[in-house]
Amino acid sequence: MKKLLLTVFALCLAGTANAGIPSFNATCPGKIEVHADQGGPVFLNGKKAKLKKSNDNYYEAKGAGITVSISINPDGSPDLSYTGKHGANGICQLSK
Repeated sequence: MKKLLLTVFALCLAGTANAGIPSFNATCPGKIEVHADQGGPVFLNGKKAKLKKSNDNYYEAKGAGITVSISINPDGSPDLSYTGKHGANGICQLSK
């Protein structure tokens, strides 16, 4: 019984790890396309990125030498910026 409860608890925690990511599409300079589904995952140029949660309002998606920083505003909308190869960086624009 104890193992069952621990397993259920661990699964609940795993399911909420990306709960703060809203659904969005964005374009970053350098033709970097970013897509996220509600709760994750995040895709960079169509490939699933590794997602790291720093807190409920800040995430980093990494893949192919690109890091996209995702800040969640109090209204639930995201702000994105990126850092790429050779020091490239900039602000990403959300698609409407």
